[in-house]
Amino acid sequence: MTNSVIESSMFLEEIFPMNVSLTPELEKFVADKVATGRYTSASEVVREALRLLEREEKSREEHIADFDRELDARVAALDRGERVSKEEFLREMEQLLGRRKKRIA
Repeated sequence: MTNSVIESSMFLEEIFPMNVSLTPELEKFVADKVATGRYTSASEVVREALRLLEREEKSREEHIADFDRELDARVAALDRGERVSKEEFLREMEQLLGRRKKRIA
């Protein structure tokens, strides 16, 4: 592994240097991205990667919260004595799996 220096934005847009160790594969990936001309530096590539990671984690948290709300609603419906047929349950599960597959793809 080699050390690469990146900058991280912290409080009030201050920049603090940060050393990060990258595997040779990741270092090559970063260098290749800079070589395309789309990014001007390794720091820019890493910042973009971290922004994407942050967005992905927020999306995952939102999906989990949505699932929890739906589960709570379903449990409340069962507590009220509401039931669904086997066919309706299977249809809803197929729709749910279809949406998850689209998100993953």
